[in-house]
Amino acid sequence: MKKKNYIFILILMIASNSAFSHNNPFLKPFSNIYQTVPFSQIEINDYTEGFNAGLEEQSKNIQTIIDNQDKPTFENTIVAIEHADEILGRVANVLFNLTEAETNNELDELAQKYSPKLTEASNKIFQNEDLFAKVNYIYQNKASLNLDTEDFMLLEETYKAFIKSGANLSKDDKKKFSDISSNLSKLTLSFGQNVLKETNAYSITITDKANLLGLPDYALAAAEQKSKEKGLEGWTFDLSMPSYSSFMRYAENRELRENLYRAYNSKSNKDNQNDNRNIVKQVVNNRLEIAKLMHKTNFAAYKLENTMAEDTNSVYKLLNELLSNYKPTAEKEFKTICDFAKTYTGDADFQMQSWDWSFFSEKYKEQNYDLNDGMLKPYFELDRVKQGLFWLAGELYGLQFKYNPSIDVYNPEVQAYEVRDKKDELVAILYTDFFPRASKQGGAWMTEFRGERVLNGKRLIPLISIVMNFTKPIGDTPSLLTFDELTTFLHEFGHSLHGMLANTKYASLSGTNVYRDFVELPSQLMENFATEQAFLDKVGIHYQTGEKIPAELVKKIKDTENYNVAYFCVRQLNFGFLDMAWHTIEETFEGNVEEFEHNACSKTTMFPTIEGTCISTQFNHIFSGGYAAGYYSYKWAEVLDADAYYVFKTHGGIDRATAESFKNNILSKGGTEHPMTLYKRFRGQEPTIDALLKRNGIK
Repeated sequence: MKKKNYIFILILMIASNSAFSHNNPFLKPFSNIYQTVPFSQIEINDYTEGFNAGLEEQSKNIQTIIDNQDKPTFENTIVAIEHADEILGRVANVLFNLTEAETNNELDELAQKYSPKLTEASNKIFQNEDLFAKVNYIYQNKASLNLDTEDFMLLEETYKAFIKSGANLSKDDKKKFSDISSNLSKLTLSFGQNVLKETNAYSITITDKANLLGLPDYALAAAEQKSKEKGLEGWTFDLSMPSYSSFMRYAENRELRENLYRAYNSKSNKDNQNDNRNIVKQVVNNRLEIAKLMHKTNFAAYKLENTMAEDTNSVYKLLNELLSNYKPTAEKEFKTICDFAKTYTGDADFQMQSWDWSFFSEKYKEQNYDLNDGMLKPYFELDRVKQGLFWLAGELYGLQFKYNPSIDVYNPEVQAYEVRDKKDELVAILYTDFFPRASKQGGAWMTEFRGERVLNGKRLIPLISIVMNFTKPIGDTPSLLTFDELTTFLHEFGHSLHGMLANTKYASLSGTNVYRDFVELPSQLMENFATEQAFLDKVGIHYQTGEKIPAELVKKIKDTENYNVAYFCVRQLNFGFLDMAWHTIEETFEGNVEEFEHNACSKTTMFPTIEGTCISTQFNHIFSGGYAAGYYSYKWAEVLDADAYYVFKTHGGIDRATAESFKNNILSKGGTEHPMTLYKRFRGQEPTIDALLKRNGIK
């Protein structure tokens, strides 16, 4: 008995000492090199403790502002609100980024637990009458404050945040707003988690190579590697990119293409535990309720107030103008591929289906342009492309990138780089994460673990991450990119430049914290450099022979720049119209999600409706991301980037002086001024659609 007690006491002592020996890294500024995130030191319990401590710190800081008996000033109120959540910011940035890039059940549960708590805490702040009285006093007296441009914008955005969060609502309506927004935070998080689970749930293993005719060697090698990792024989394909896209583009077996297509396009639409149809309804209805509380007829009207578009009429004007210009050409392109498919199959009655488009448009390109991914991939080795992008950033903006293995990362595949300017001063840390994992969402994105800002007179550098889903190296073959993947890399790198080159005082106005329909300009602008000869000379080197990409291949790339461009424009417009349809409803929606989607997409779809497939149930951008009533911004940004790149082209393309102007007027400014003001300062005029129509050969 005594022995048992002794052991029990010893266990308690060891546990107690262990608990005290671990210092939660979230509770104070990170002490790692450059104050980067100490991923390897973070334990799962640190998130709970960090969130609780962060919420308490934020509450105390806000109460201090409220209790301050001094006259409200910009510094003691607006700036104090901006910096009230240091601990909370650290833990939230890490958790919610990892639930996208390196998640597990524990992290997902934490996100579900704390997402509504964060929303509730935010609502409590922005609906506090005493605090709003101070903010309103400063706002009403803003003309006499002699604020600089950035300070003035922080005041404007803070005041708007209070208004949009219901500061002027009645007590009962404030409660409704809080309850609805907290519920929305749970719903949107669940939506994305369901899509990831559905993506991971499906795979197909093929053992008869006769069913794999048409697939290039690199796609087969990747599929064989997937099988080996699962302990299987044969070739495994799943719904991750590029596994899915390679199969749809090259596999001759039409039945298997249809199987994969149906699996991919029915994600979260299957009457199982991951079904998102009810979540779609709840999300759009909750958003409509918020809009009506704010005296708006629909959610889009509420959301678009803080955008360049400003209202739904402007968005529909853009979408319809693009549709009227592109659809006639898109229909010709579609007919061309349909006619080609009949010739290719020898079947005059062949009916093109959704699972046929990628295959036959690729075959048409091969036969008429003599170009395919297999010809290009050997020239676009991932590491060389990465170094080429670093070179391009150096030519344009004077940046240098130095790999630093001592910087902690969240997965062994991730690499961290010091980013320095031409004076060798550190401006940012860039994390690169390139390959698919079961713990990772599909697609590609840029995010930040910390935004750039000035705190206590000292600049905190931004911690920027770009996340992709490229093919992993296989054996002695390195990761090789398609040309589409090359432009995706450029796109996300453009976002990262927006974050890395930020030069602002406040995190909420830093980097990509701009109007949603302005955020895609830097990313889409970078895509234009994909066909600049100087850039291709750097990245287009055969990984085996060291030979530069031949001039005839470069010509073929340029010849296909506008291949099916109208079709793809209409496809993007399809997403834009669907997004707007969901967010311009004016009555509670209780109907059929698939039927609603079919009606919303009637003007922009080219194919027959396939029963069981649904875009909405997996449309992360608008139901889990930040693009609700904002997907149109991709097309709006194309108008901007075509217009902006015209300036680069008139000065030779890769031009330092033009890039400096773009950096000084746009990239470094973040959200410190209205985006149209920034754009006109760079361009000298407002953008027009003409440059895009000319670039695409439409006009």
